[in-house]
Amino acid sequence: MPVAIITGASRGLGRALATELADRGWDLVLDGRNAQALRTAARELRAASEEPRAAGGEPPSAAGAARTHVPPHTDANARSHIRDIPGDVTDPAHRAELVAAALALGGVDLLVNNASALGAEPLVPLAQLPEAGLREALETNVTAPFALVRAVLPALRAAGGAVLNVSSDAAVEAYPTWGGYGASKAALDHLSAVLAEEEPGIRVWWVDPGELRTELYAAAVPDDADFGGRTPPEQVAPEFLRLLDRKAPSGRYVAEPQETR
Repeated sequence: MPVAIITGASRGLGRALATELADRGWDLVLDGRNAQALRTAARELRAASEEPRAAGGEPPSAAGAARTHVPPHTDANARSHIRDIPGDVTDPAHRAELVAAALALGGVDLLVNNASALGAEPLVPLAQLPEAGLREALETNVTAPFALVRAVLPALRAAGGAVLNVSSDAAVEAYPTWGGYGASKAALDHLSAVLAEEEPGIRVWWVDPGELRTELYAAAVPDDADFGGRTPPEQVAPEFLRLLDRKAPSGRYVAEPQETR
């Protein structure tokens, strides 16, 4: 079965993407800073993958929901192998453990760089942003994804695999207080674009998921009066998977939420 590494997979968009891939029978290596939250997410994913499948390959809990189709190279009835490895992606030893776990499962077909740091919680203007905060955002949002890509690149080349870097509209628009975070995501976008040019044998996608109803966004803007109306990550995760389905060319994409029935 294909293998994916997903960082920041304990909650939010990372967990939603892990759910989508587990439903398809992918083997997963999951990362998260919060060990308890990551263990809970992995346990629930394992339990869901062991449920009897309804017609069409969906678990009973997903039958009738809006889902992407299962691509030909996956087995809808397969049970996912799921490794949860808590840690910080800025730690080289932790990154090495993630890569080793994926290779032990058979390789790397997809790397999802989703783990992010804001640099300040809540966000603050640049004049108030500590240098340490900017450094944290750059280390988590740029250096760690770069290092993971380098580590798995031989496996990705062998598999004709893909890199999915989670971007932000703050990478291309100037929003007050989003300067440090936006700068880090802009750097990630540019690294992604160059990687796509240098590695035509793999696909590289940098995707803006929109403003999601996640703990990260709540930490960034805790007084957002519209938070309850933000898009749940489960509604955009299928859009990310459609890039896989149609073998989309490398490039920058904006995920459009899909209403669940």
